[in-house]
Amino acid sequence: MKPPAPHVEGSFEHDPGHVPVMLNEVLSALRPHDGGRYLDATFGGGGYAQAILQAADCAVWGIDRDPDALARGRVIADRVNAAGRARLHLLNGTFGDMANLAGPHGPYDGIVLDIGVSSYQIDEAARGFSFRHDGPLDMRMSRSGRSAADWVNGESEQDLADVIYHYGEERMSRRIARAIVVARQEAPIETTAQLAAIVRRVVRPDRSGIDPATRTFQALRIAVNDELGELKRALEQAPSLLAEAGSLTIVTFHSLEDRLVKHTLAQLAGRQSRPSRYEPTIDQGRNTTPFKLGQVRPLTASEAEVRRNPRARSAKLRSLIRLSTSDTAAGKHS
Repeated sequence: MKPPAPHVEGSFEHDPGHVPVMLNEVLSALRPHDGGRYLDATFGGGGYAQAILQAADCAVWGIDRDPDALARGRVIADRVNAAGRARLHLLNGTFGDMANLAGPHGPYDGIVLDIGVSSYQIDEAARGFSFRHDGPLDMRMSRSGRSAADWVNGESEQDLADVIYHYGEERMSRRIARAIVVARQEAPIETTAQLAAIVRRVVRPDRSGIDPATRTFQALRIAVNDELGELKRALEQAPSLLAEAGSLTIVTFHSLEDRLVKHTLAQLAGRQSRPSRYEPTIDQGRNTTPFKLGQVRPLTASEAEVRRNPRARSAKLRSLIRLSTSDTAAGKHS
């Protein structure tokens, strides 16, 4: 049996620009062990990757499309790849292409995904992810392709409304889309402050205290970076990259992502929801799927972590474990 991962909260030095969410829970799910291979498919600030490398004498492959993240990763690699022994390997691309990028180096004893935008991207005004800092309306994680400004100035009113409604779960999407179209007829919408002001003029603050522009910015970011498409592709590819007893661990931050992860992992584990509580469940003992859920209900951040890092408030962790061949044959899915 693999030993449990150590608690690293006191010993691991976080980069002040990036606080990895639910770090100890992620390590507990991955259980790093000596000689293991791990894939951090959303490298970002490198918080998970560094903690995995500290927890065991193992190797980590990290994927990111953001050139800034890769530059930070090279600094980390120079430090941990001492004495000519490579422990951290960086791959340029999207986590939805992990089979091509990381497949040749697997299988992996653990794969981790932290879905969404990184603290670095939010805090840098020039990246245009947040209305908290006025900057160019960009939002591109890869710094290439269509920007958020291209979207708001080029899409039809109907398409804007659909994106804001479906990806932002914003009930006022049609009103916001109309306001955007009217505003851009006078002048192009080029900054985060411009867009936030347009949204705030037509959406009143509610009791939640959340800024009225939050859901619109979330929707545009997801659309610009095809985040749900990337997640769907990753969920299709990751299970086949796991070694026996390997864990796929995913941290999500909003309901769209979590629903997709929840249903996909449940399907892979052979679990089916009942139409009603009076319907019988399928006999799991006869299920020969090679996977089981790491936990039936998602893990959430502790109150102490939320106090330290408010971003953790909406985080949910779900995991999937690949069974050994003998366990699969015996139908062990508990």
